[in-house]
Amino acid sequence: MNLSNLDIIIIIVFFAITLGIGLWSSRTAGKSVKDFFLSGRDMPWWLIGVSMVATTFSADTPNLVTDIIRKDGIGGNWVWWAFLLTGMATVFIYAKLWRRSGITTDLEFYELRYSGPEAKFLRGFRAIYLGVFFNVMIMASVLLAGIKIAGIMIGISPVQTVLLVSVITVVYSSLGGLRGVILTDFFQFALSMIGMVLAAIYIINLPEIGSIESLINNPAVAAKKNFFPDFNDPNTMVPLFLIPIAVQWWSVWYPGAEPGGGGYVAQRMLSTKNEKDAIKATLFFNAAHYALRPWPWILIALASLIIFPDLESIKSAFPDIDDSVLANDLAFPAMLTYLPQGLIGLVIAALIAALMSTISTHLNWGSSYVVHDFYARFINPQADQKEQVLVGRISTVVLMILSAIFALALTNALQAFNILLQIGAGTGLLFLLRWFWWRINAYSEITAMVVSFAVALYFEFLYGGEMESYQKMIIGIAVTTVAWLLATFMTRPTSKETLSSFYKMIRPHKMGWTPIATDIELTKSDGLSLSSEILMMFLGCVMIYSALFGVGYLIYANLLGFILLSIVSLVCLFIVLSQMSKT
Repeated sequence: MNLSNLDIIIIIVFFAITLGIGLWSSRTAGKSVKDFFLSGRDMPWWLIGVSMVATTFSADTPNLVTDIIRKDGIGGNWVWWAFLLTGMATVFIYAKLWRRSGITTDLEFYELRYSGPEAKFLRGFRAIYLGVFFNVMIMASVLLAGIKIAGIMIGISPVQTVLLVSVITVVYSSLGGLRGVILTDFFQFALSMIGMVLAAIYIINLPEIGSIESLINNPAVAAKKNFFPDFNDPNTMVPLFLIPIAVQWWSVWYPGAEPGGGGYVAQRMLSTKNEKDAIKATLFFNAAHYALRPWPWILIALASLIIFPDLESIKSAFPDIDDSVLANDLAFPAMLTYLPQGLIGLVIAALIAALMSTISTHLNWGSSYVVHDFYARFINPQADQKEQVLVGRISTVVLMILSAIFALALTNALQAFNILLQIGAGTGLLFLLRWFWWRINAYSEITAMVVSFAVALYFEFLYGGEMESYQKMIIGIAVTTVAWLLATFMTRPTSKETLSSFYKMIRPHKMGWTPIATDIELTKSDGLSLSSEILMMFLGCVMIYSALFGVGYLIYANLLGFILLSIVSLVCLFIVLSQMSKT
């Protein structure tokens, strides 16, 4: 499609503002490792919360949601909506524990919680495993979405897309550090939300659709608009709802939804001023992530069912699209080509913003692992602050290059999503329990990591059967969990000195720590009981799901459903805020 001068100006202004924020942030980012990777621990909680939302608002996310809805309807989104349970557990149980640790990266946790050479190995290996391998795969899937969007909306090649996005992002990420990432995230998130809302409004009112009422009542949409899969059909109910809500949320490690917190979510919690700010930031993140953002994407995905009912219709409209990337997720950028001049420039800028905000966070997060948990810990422990920041900037560039190369090998976002779920299958329970069960040791984590990865490789490259993705995931969970539990009981426990030090610093709930806590008196209050925290977790989920579906009922013109769910959400919010004030 041809961009007008106004569209081009909007995109150029967006790039200029983004680079300007990065350059401004570079004034303080290079002072120390804490400034570069934790923004000096002086950013307000709401800004940190927005940054987390912006990171998960990636250019590949609306593509993924569109892919899901076109195949399984709105109810298919439970494959990621179920991760709200993980998020609420992080808010009310784990956020304060992470902040109490005072560490720089979540990998530093390993030598805080475990002892011996196995703890050092685990920290160093995961610095490369997560910071490079896993991180590159995530960024590549994000870049793939950018490739598809740019191919349809601008008509540029995958290589041109990757070069454009990579150069701009790596410049402000390497110069501004986490502070630059957080500040640009705020600007980019605001732009992304405005662009998506305006795009959804315009698309709904296209002549081919007519109005929101016409969209919802269209026969092509009728079977896709339910909030839940068909419970009478186990072939859809089990993989799309039962498995995610009963098993997946606590058993699978997935970036941004790690059981117990981790990755860039932990980085943001560690960058807050105190424990309360860590809780507030993660609560805001989960509310915005699940209740605020999805509906513009959902509406555009539903509209695509009318205008592009199948892959052949997409191919017919865009004959130059390579067959290797032709999939249902292409329907999202295809719908955006209907936008008028001016708005199309804003939306392209919004999508670029969503893509860049995710990549910039992953670059800074991955670089923090490479520098703090590998280079400064094992290669050159004598490296001063300036040298570490320099290595951080170099590793940022290298990670970007690797991600760009890998992006050209992927075909769709759902493919990457399923691969990541399989690799993380079975590790989640360990990440939840390691804070509350003294017996878990470094060998437990090493075993879980190796076994889950081996199972994923088997299913991806060796298995020739016809099992569904969720069945493979269940097997991965079972095999990995049994393996790490056996390793736990067959190997020596962490030294009592390390466990005692950890217990005194973190002050976890005593249950599960009785052999260590018996002779230790804690002088500080631990806040709410574990049962109260679990209750707050439940109420938090009810609050956010009620808000999510309440908005849906409003869109569907079901005012009674909207009012009832709004009341439920507000009551839960009142209780949650009241309890938070007591901690």
